[in-house]
Amino acid sequence: MGGGKGVGLLIIMKKTIVVYGSSTGTCEGIANEIASKLGTEAISVSDLSADVVAENENLILGTSTWGAGEVQDDWYDGIKVLKGSNLSGKTVALFGCGDSSSYSDTFCGGMAEIYNAVKDGGANIVGAVDASEYTFDDSEAVIDGKFVGLALDNDNEDDKTSGRIDAWITSITPAL
Repeated sequence: MGGGKGVGLLIIMKKTIVVYGSSTGTCEGIANEIASKLGTEAISVSDLSADVVAENENLILGTSTWGAGEVQDDWYDGIKVLKGSNLSGKTVALFGCGDSSSYSDTFCGGMAEIYNAVKDGGANIVGAVDASEYTFDDSEAVIDGKFVGLALDNDNEDDKTSGRIDAWITSITPAL
């Protein structure tokens, strides 16, 4: 018999990749933090291909928000890749970066475009976050009082980013 050692809990996560679109580096840094905490890789959306989508069962997708609530520029091609891929059976979680003070009426709205692409593709979307914990006026990324993913504001609430990431990862990990 064994020597009385404790049994460790092993969580096996399906193949997962973090994909981000970042112009200033903020979203990239957050993507790398999320990937590190999940023990996986982060890649730029400019490196996203149908093969990458096919090889991964879980997709963690992040974008910064620009203009009137739009995705980061590199995501326009990335959305085409997602729309051209079979997302049925895939689990997707979204995160977005925004500025709730200067762009309060479109806060983290870029997530909505990615959300619509993966929802239409049949993906299982996890990781919605209660919008009442944020101060903003409007966002296309809010449905029924929840952001479609993790909303982050490193411009005005950088002190909350790490805690929000940790809580979100805890909430999505069982689905991964």
